[in-house]
Amino acid sequence: MTPFLRSMFVVARRDLISIVATPTFLLFLFAPLFMLAVGALGGMGASQLADSARGAGRIVAVIDASDIEAARDADARLRTAFGRPPATLELRVAGPVPADPVAIAREKGSDTYAVLSGPLATPRIVEREPDSSAGRYLALLASEVLRTRTTGAAPPITPRFENLASGGTSIAAQQSMGFAAVFAIFLLTLLLAGQTVGSLAEEKGNKVIEILAAAVPLESVFLGKLLGMLGVAILFIAFWGGVAVAGGFAFATQIDPAAIAAAGAASKPAIALTAAPASGWAFFLGVGFCYFLLAFLLLGAVFLGVGAQAATVREIQMLSLPITIFQVGMFSLSAAAAGAPGSNLARFAQIFPFSSPFAMAARAATDEARAVHLLALGWQAIWVAIVIFLSVRLFRAGVLNSGGGWKFWRRSRAAADGEASLSQRH
Repeated sequence: MTPFLRSMFVVARRDLISIVATPTFLLFLFAPLFMLAVGALGGMGASQLADSARGAGRIVAVIDASDIEAARDADARLRTAFGRPPATLELRVAGPVPADPVAIAREKGSDTYAVLSGPLATPRIVEREPDSSAGRYLALLASEVLRTRTTGAAPPITPRFENLASGGTSIAAQQSMGFAAVFAIFLLTLLLAGQTVGSLAEEKGNKVIEILAAAVPLESVFLGKLLGMLGVAILFIAFWGGVAVAGGFAFATQIDPAAIAAAGAASKPAIALTAAPASGWAFFLGVGFCYFLLAFLLLGAVFLGVGAQAATVREIQMLSLPITIFQVGMFSLSAAAAGAPGSNLARFAQIFPFSSPFAMAARAATDEARAVHLLALGWQAIWVAIVIFLSVRLFRAGVLNSGGGWKFWRRSRAAADGEASLSQRH
């Protein structure tokens, strides 16, 4: 191992042990328990996203071309009789090849609650949920269309209802997962990267940073501190991930197998157990962790570079405030993008370097494409390298001039003193 890498890992190990081997680390480790209010705020945001996604749901009727106008008129009449109108009706013309209602129900882009196909007298209605209001509405719509065909009383229809046993996760649930990913990455990066500034302020106050600068290259100190805080972040995530897995296993042992079998026999599968992001749980969690690492390195490098310019703890806190506000703005942008996948806003959030990790993690929940994430990870890695390169320069300038505050301020003051002494001589 080269001396540079050896110094970097020594600093990283020192920072990691100095944080973990303290009683206060337990308070930091259990900090999420004291953030229930923030979690409740995130839950309200997720519910708003879910409500907006439900408004984009639809019901589909595949009927003959001669019945399209009658179905449209019947739909307009029936909606006035409901206090809460059903989902938007989408009418499709039946072709020579019978339509597959299951394939229609699983189409991406919108939640499909029910699909009607076949003859109106004996329609086949495929529902996402058994005995749903959407399926009954389509049956009532078919009856109304038949009534307009006859002059007398319309014969009763005999619909054949089918439950979509594996209809996939709804768009609303996937958008909620995307918002949860944005919220989790934002909360973890802000909580963990902020610790970097705290340790830097402590070391600048007791002059430890100057001893490190005299012993090893400043680049090793910078990268070692960043790597040490990354180790703390991974330990934090591993702890709570283990708690979540253990809690899941404990919950699974309390479920009665007979109740699960009875639910399956009744054709009422538990939607919560079958819900999954579009890209799959394994890929979603894996790529989400990668996006968290890149977001942490990006924000941590900025905190270290800017924090090194201050000479006191108060100055570090004042410098950290604009970065935190900017990060909150990136969170808001990414949350809005999670609620509007495929929009221009979402594309901008996915390209902009500081919001890209959040927005791309949300995209993994609603879009099944995987190759685009490799491109996004490469794009973000380039920006992480650029930010680290610039932050190292800021870090060097701040540490070497830590005794006198801002470097440009010292130069300006020295220049002013030189001009003053020159004018006195003349």
